[in-house]
Amino acid sequence: MIEKYSQSAISTALKELNKETDNSWSIKDEKLFKAFKFSDFVSAFAFMTQVALLAEKANHHPEWSNIYNKVFISLTTHDVGGLSKRDFELADEISKLI
Repeated sequence: MIEKYSQSAISTALKELNKETDNSWSIKDEKLFKAFKFSDFVSAFAFMTQVALLAEKANHHPEWSNIYNKVFISLTTHDVGGLSKRDFELADEISKLI
């Protein structure tokens, strides 16, 4: 069973997730959040398609939106009412796409 992360676990996982990136994930509205910017709409949509395949495979789906060349992703585990290992694992997989 998936367990909700404590504040300490969130801080540790966030540091680990962001250790090799310039565009960091953050906590926004108690969710794991990141904004991505691409050269155009087609590139942004291609990225969203790749994320959709990852999310479906993990059976863990993001809250997201797209405005032209920008994609905004928020992750949370609704089953536990907060952040869990699943969010950080999916965020890591998403980060590897860039």
